[in-house]
Amino acid sequence: MHCTAFATADEYHLGSLSQDLASHGYVEVTSLPRDAANILVIGMESSAKEGDPGTIFFFREGAAVFWNVKDKTMKHVMQVLEKHEIQPYEIALVHWENEELNYSKTEGQSKLHRGEIRLNSELDLEDAILEKFAFSNALCLSVKLAIWEASLDKFVESIQSIPEALKAGKKVKLSHEEVMQKMGELFALRHHINLSSDFLITPDFYWDRENLEELYDKTCRFLSITRRVKVMNEKLQHCMALTDLMRNHLTEKRTLRLEWMIVILITIEVMFELGRVFF
Repeated sequence: MHCTAFATADEYHLGSLSQDLASHGYVEVTSLPRDAANILVIGMESSAKEGDPGTIFFFREGAAVFWNVKDKTMKHVMQVLEKHEIQPYEIALVHWENEELNYSKTEGQSKLHRGEIRLNSELDLEDAILEKFAFSNALCLSVKLAIWEASLDKFVESIQSIPEALKAGKKVKLSHEEVMQKMGELFALRHHINLSSDFLITPDFYWDRENLEELYDKTCRFLSITRRVKVMNEKLQHCMALTDLMRNHLTEKRTLRLEWMIVILITIEVMFELGRVFF
């Protein structure tokens, strides 16, 4: 069986999404703890393969995780989801930066073994949903991070000509407004990664649920979440240094231009004064 995760937008309207999915015949799973407020879980009447009911997790942060869901059903749900997205991502990017893991039902404690999720077949529905939630939470972080990694790579590509031009002693054709826009893009990425997400800390939900915390942490380690965040921050730091250099360079040019204008104005004033005295 397959577990597939997509990040499709910055955020979802979960309330309206729940109503829309219900109007299409999908049933919400309501047996979740109160502290799992930013999540919507939908159960499927039919699944892709026998052995486990199909389940979909929608995270308010803009990611959806499908467990044993038919491709046809997944496509339909994604179409419904489009109407409830805030700042949606490019469709090609969404499908390119997905995560997919195989999973199976086995005896014994649930775990992640060699990249495959093994779920305890003896769990009741409520506990099984919670364990799937822990795995899905980590997958949600991974696909969101993948989207931002792609955005950063695109940004790096857009400014890679600057150091080459500086090295060759050529003039850099960037205005002050364009440089400030680039700095704004970088600050937005840093905000998403370090302030508005749970990449670097374990969510409060797991503090009194040690078994779920272990599943969440192991999946995050498997997906290299911490290392990827560190690499992204290092790239962001280098990009910030380059944009700071460009901003300072443009500020100096503007200051120099103003100084020359002042010199010229003073010279004109002196010439008028000398002409008045002479005549």
